[in-house]
Amino acid sequence: MAEALSTGLGEEKEKEDREREKKAATAGKNKEKDGVTETLGFNDKNGASRGKKSNLSDLSLVRFITTELTRGYFLEHNEAKYTERRERVYTCLRIPKELEKLMTFGFFLCLDAFLYVFTLLPLRVILALLRLFTVPCCGLSGSRLLQPAQVCDVLKGFIMVLCYSMMSYVDYAMMYHLIRGQSVIKLYIIYNMLEVADRLFSSFGQDILDALYWTATEPKEKKRAHIGVIPHFLMAVLYVFLHAILIMVQATTLNVAFNSHNKSLLTIMMSNNFVEIKGSVFKKFEKNNLFQMSNSDIKERFTNYILLLIVCLRNMEQFSWNADHLWVLFPDVVMVIASEVAVDVVKHAFITKFNDISADVYGEYRASLAFDLVSSRQKNAYTDYSDSVSRRMGFIPLPLALLLIRVVTSSVKIQGSLSFMCVLLFYLGMITLKVLNSIVLLGTSCVFVKEANMEEKLFDPPPSVASSRANSRAHRTKHVHVSPQQGTDKGETSLPSDICQPTNTAENAAPSFPKSDSDTFLTTPDDEDDDKIINADTGLEGGGLAHRPPKKDLLEIDRFTICGNRID
Repeated sequence: MAEALSTGLGEEKEKEDREREKKAATAGKNKEKDGVTETLGFNDKNGASRGKKSNLSDLSLVRFITTELTRGYFLEHNEAKYTERRERVYTCLRIPKELEKLMTFGFFLCLDAFLYVFTLLPLRVILALLRLFTVPCCGLSGSRLLQPAQVCDVLKGFIMVLCYSMMSYVDYAMMYHLIRGQSVIKLYIIYNMLEVADRLFSSFGQDILDALYWTATEPKEKKRAHIGVIPHFLMAVLYVFLHAILIMVQATTLNVAFNSHNKSLLTIMMSNNFVEIKGSVFKKFEKNNLFQMSNSDIKERFTNYILLLIVCLRNMEQFSWNADHLWVLFPDVVMVIASEVAVDVVKHAFITKFNDISADVYGEYRASLAFDLVSSRQKNAYTDYSDSVSRRMGFIPLPLALLLIRVVTSSVKIQGSLSFMCVLLFYLGMITLKVLNSIVLLGTSCVFVKEANMEEKLFDPPPSVASSRANSRAHRTKHVHVSPQQGTDKGETSLPSDICQPTNTAENAAPSFPKSDSDTFLTTPDDEDDDKIINADTGLEGGGLAHRPPKKDLLEIDRFTICGNRID
């Protein structure tokens, strides 16, 4: 028994010794693993001195400066990011060139519509009146007295004559001294109010003129749904007169700013252009919104040029047409033009940067404006070119032309036969300029239309009343629901959102026209195409509900440019 107990105790001691050895071995391994951290934390008593020496050498100032000077990094690890940044810089550098191309083309478009009022419109009115008086005398009772275009020309001529007779009673000198007596702050507020009022008048004025033209030329067999031609004519006369007065006050305020001694008012008015950058740059823009803003800038720049011409004429009259005074006005004129150009460049550069819009979009805008000019020369044209420019850019030439005629007739005195000969030569020169400008614009527009592959659209019929109403309703509210069965029956596949014209078997059988990026952008998708686009954007392959306004065609964007950046 004793031997058994002694052997049992011996085995227990051996087990305890083995366990102690195992614990000691594991503890030693843990110390070896934690040796680095203990050394860094100054917990290792044995290697404390060695840790202090290594840390002091690592944290030396020379080593830190050397590391900062020799530290490297690799940009190619994020190649896509830096490539995108470089493209943004290149886009901003291309914006001034592309924008000024669009502005120059738009300026000559406005000039062509403006010269039409002085040159060809009087001749067309005379031809229409001759036809009106000669057709009944010749016994041609079966033929129509006047064509619709001739009726519109006669109405424009009567509006200009009546408004000019009303403008002759407005005293420009009294208006100038009345405005000059106001304080600088009042004049600044007045000028801003006039700019807003000019946009509102332009947005509603073309509607008044279009309503008058359609009321006068509407087929008589249709049911009468208007108040009559005479009320519409009186409304048009009142609008043109009030708009001309508004532009006259605007030109007078600018003239007061030019003639002020300290030029403080002119400086404040120029700083108002830079406030425009703050109101537009930090907003979200799409291509259609930018097209509206570009049209508005073209119209604003051309109007400012005419206002500067009026100011120069009035000042030259006051100084008896002394050529030396023109050089006194020249620096202020250059400052106004330079500030306008600088504001437009900065505004468009940052809008395209913040909204990731390519500079090539301005080429599409030029093609869209060129399409208006080319389509107005077709046999099936349903509007005059000057009216299409008015709807597209909000530039209505009648009030501005009326004011310029009023200023010129009051500033220049015509006496004697030599003066009449000079006026006749000047008129012939204006006709020559109008014809040459129209020829060059037409050739340039044809080139732009061909580059954009938009020739096939020239032969499209004009939209009917029913289709235009249906499209307007579709633009307002549109709910799309496509079931999986319908999608599989039709064999439709989801398309990318930037493709507006799907391809099917019928189109493959017909001869296809060459397509480009501008052509796809300038095309409005149909209802079936919208379903595909919305399903592709929302990821609804089979069925689902989507509420999204469709993209507008550039060719459908018109006078809404006057009201800012709003698209209904």
